[in-house]
Amino acid sequence: MRRMSTMRNALTLIEVVFVIVILGVVASIGAEIIANTYESYIVQRAQYRAAMKTELALSQIANRLRYAIPGTVYAEDGGTITPITEITSATSNRLQWVAYDGDSFEAMTSTSRKPGWSGFCDIDASTATSISTPGSNLQLANAIIKNLGGSFNQARIYFPDGSNYAVKGRVGKESIVVNIPTGTGNKLFERYKLAWSSYALSLESGDLYLYYNFSPAVNATLGNNKSLLLKGVTNFRFKGSEGSLRIKICKEEAVGMNTTDTIHACKEKVIF
Repeated sequence: MRRMSTMRNALTLIEVVFVIVILGVVASIGAEIIANTYESYIVQRAQYRAAMKTELALSQIANRLRYAIPGTVYAEDGGTITPITEITSATSNRLQWVAYDGDSFEAMTSTSRKPGWSGFCDIDASTATSISTPGSNLQLANAIIKNLGGSFNQARIYFPDGSNYAVKGRVGKESIVVNIPTGTGNKLFERYKLAWSSYALSLESGDLYLYYNFSPAVNATLGNNKSLLLKGVTNFRFKGSEGSLRIKICKEEAVGMNTTDTIHACKEKVIF
């Protein structure tokens, strides 16, 4: 029986070399494309992370500042406290304000349907030691303030002209005990705001802190209650104008594991 053999053409050595070279070129190009794509992803991720952190910090600041009482917003600059009117902050690292109690003002029970404090003052029924505030549920306000870590007896009443008086307690549900000094110029108004806390933004060693739950008086001393709002802040600026406040924050963010490579994200917000 005769065996048949077949011949197959194989690659020559030079053809094998060419194939290896081509595969190497394709592999190097593909690796470079993948590396560039990954590097771009890392940078974009760091930019997005920095932008989101800055935006969240500004949102928290805006939520606090919307309760600021007009005339109580101040900037600290080298130990000097300056009211925010038409001021541009150049070197200031602290912004401070008194906030009215928005929590108990907006809250009410399902039975009485009255807010913690109404904001209205019955001048005829008020005296130098007691402010009549119809439509209020001061027991509810007291409970809310206590749950938030404050004290109703350390609150202050603010009137539209900027005058403010210390709260000494409450009588029933619709009367607030105050301490109005005798003398000319002390007036009562039909509208008021109740405040039990001040707030402050303070830039300390590149980190932005929020101070809270300290005396509701203009230019009060900062307490010990503070929360870290944002790390790696490289720029903290604000400007007040015509009842609005513009705040700008820039944050530094590390790119990947190499902390020497950083990017910066800046955000601005106008608060009315």
